[in-house]
Amino acid sequence: MEDIQTQGRSMTKENSNHIKEMFNKISPRYVLMNKLMTFGQDRYWRKELIRLSGLKDGNSLLDVATGTGDVIIEAVNEGIKLGKSAGLDFSIPGMLKVARSKLKTVEWIEGDALKLPFKNNNFDIVTSAYLMRNVGDVNEAFTEQYRVLKPGGRTACLDTTPPVKTIMLPFINFYLTKIIPLLGAVISGNKSAYTYLPESTKTFKTAEELKEIMISMGFTKVSFKKYMFGTIAVHWGNKPLEYSLKTTADPTDE
Repeated sequence: MEDIQTQGRSMTKENSNHIKEMFNKISPRYVLMNKLMTFGQDRYWRKELIRLSGLKDGNSLLDVATGTGDVIIEAVNEGIKLGKSAGLDFSIPGMLKVARSKLKTVEWIEGDALKLPFKNNNFDIVTSAYLMRNVGDVNEAFTEQYRVLKPGGRTACLDTTPPVKTIMLPFINFYLTKIIPLLGAVISGNKSAYTYLPESTKTFKTAEELKEIMISMGFTKVSFKKYMFGTIAVHWGNKPLEYSLKTTADPTDE
């Protein structure tokens, strides 16, 4: 797993398959582990993701790396009446099986965040939670989200961000490197997965760096908000009404 973090986050097929297998293995306890290791704050962050995305009644929503579908399900629980929406994840059957069991009115799709199987200008809102930390090419992931967004649409992503040097840093590092793997071993039976996840937090891009990437991909009005002692961030940005794509290729035309 170290190759993903140290070599420009380039991800070989073998590494990609390894992550896919890892998430499949932890899917039965994924929701429970998220609640435990975030002290129940994971739901609040999803609510913030939805709020900052600007999602409204009638909007079409694409949730990338949807996992067990919690972002979309939270939006529905908030009373938002979604237009035609989809949740996409590559770790089928584990994660998407859980999502389908929770909500049947959304299209749950196996797919690649770096090659979204949708037409250009297709969704009002695109969200993701914990995608960018695990994807092989952050720039390409944002490029694809930009492509499928309608002009004037917005992308919003929730992810971890490296903790900054404060008086809390030793305690945060202890929790990330010792407590979370121990919880993972006890609750999910998979210590290695919950060793990788905290380590990927510490080596991921800063919130400021991720903001600059979004701007370079063409998003406007880009901003972010931090949570949990600066270890979690929600970023958002708009696709301009007048825009240009680096490529106008539409994968659904192939």
